Amino acid sequence: MRKQEFLAQLRKGLSGLPQDEIEERLTFYSEMIEDQMEEGFSEEEAILSVGSVDGIVAQVVAETPLAKIAKERMKSKRRLNAGEIVLLALGSPIWISLGIAAFAVILSLYISLWAVIISLWAVFASLAVCSISGVLACVIFTVGGNGASGIAMLAVGFVCAGLSILCFTDARQ
Repeated sequence: MRKQEFLAQLRKGLSGLPQDEIEERLTFYSEMIEDQMEEGFSEEEAILSVGSVDGIVAQVVAETPLAKIAKERMKSKRRLNAGEIVLLALGSPIWISLGIAAFAVILSLYISLWAVIISLWAVFASLAVCSISGVLACVIFTVGGNGASGIAMLAVGFVCAGLSILCFTDARQ
């Protein structure tokens, strides 16, 4: 195998890595082969002493951090041409307004959801206050000599207490 073939196979094997990493490795192995040849080895012997392409690729990939490989894979390889940029600029009144409308709809749904939750808690709080005030009104009416109204207020207090318990379980979920 010739040096150029070896380096071409190595470049192909390292194709998923960042470009600067590939160039650095190719330069390193090219210099290593040249050093071996300066020491008197033939080109084929120098390449054999370096190792197999698959072994080198496996070693380099194992040494390279996964974040660096993922970042290289996620990079956009394609640039926008002039026609696409013009279409984006001309279409911006449409897609910007659609984006704003989508944001407004999502925001309104979010606010509506929280409004329902807050209203359930408000109903719970008002029913709890009504149940306490119904029991207090029962005591006041009974002490004041109005027993029938006192019993009615006690019943209203118990009904409000039961409804507040039901509302609390719904508001909690």
